[in-house]
Amino acid sequence: MAVTVLDAAPNLGKLYAKAAATAWGRGGPLPDTRLARHGVAVDPARLAAYTRVCRLPLNDVLPATYPHMLTFPLQMALMSDRSFPLALPGLVHVRNRIDVLRAIGADVPLDLEVWADNFAQHRSGATVDLRATATVGGTEVWRSTSTYLARGATAPDGAPEADVDVAVGALDRATATWRIPDDAGRRYAKVSGDVNPIHLSGLAAKAFGFKRAIAHGMWVKARVLGALSGRLPDDVAVDVSFRKPLFLPSTVTLSTAQAGGGWDVAVRNASSGVEHLVGTIRPL
Repeated sequence: MAVTVLDAAPNLGKLYAKAAATAWGRGGPLPDTRLARHGVAVDPARLAAYTRVCRLPLNDVLPATYPHMLTFPLQMALMSDRSFPLALPGLVHVRNRIDVLRAIGADVPLDLEVWADNFAQHRSGATVDLRATATVGGTEVWRSTSTYLARGATAPDGAPEADVDVAVGALDRATATWRIPDDAGRRYAKVSGDVNPIHLSGLAAKAFGFKRAIAHGMWVKARVLGALSGRLPDDVAVDVSFRKPLFLPSTVTLSTAQAGGGWDVAVRNASSGVEHLVGTIRPL
């Protein structure tokens, strides 16, 4: 694959506008290219704001979900380009796995790289994996796979079946209740840069088929990790499925159970029991 190195993070607002303007007429294979940035430093003020919004501890080690914040603009640049076969508007983030291979100091510059992989069939359309990696001095310290679903799309002939589910054990007891305010999407967008309209405005969300604005899946994932802070190993795999949209505002419950040397987790609507997130947290 060819690697294109960018000097700065792309502007996410401009990328969403570009993606909307070029949504029609896409198709073909996944692009055979990678996007990268080198020597990316963490902004301490932005990290502090992120930890406040996600209820994570602030210390000298990056939260497992924070490098996603740094790689996401590169993924967006890849998906908004006309060479990407699926239209970005309407793509749904259905699964995310993060592997932290070693603790990452908040003051350590990172080399980042992203690419698309695994164009697959799904009962509702087609999925694609956006992969990301962070390295320090040539050694991989973090990696992730974000699986996106394009409803009604068609994968290439012979494409494999998508794997978007994460199996967990019985999680019958709620360990916490969260009241999620209606501005949770706007607050997370402010620190993450992810200004997808479905998270910011009820009117915009309705244009994409949602009854209200919905929470960012990666914010929900970070909240789960924050609830378990101090009880997780440094080297960890966090694999979650985003099942049903978490509408804003909502009251949800967090259920946890120790399993496999780590945890099984679920976030559900407090009234209906609808699952918004299920996942596993395991030592590597």
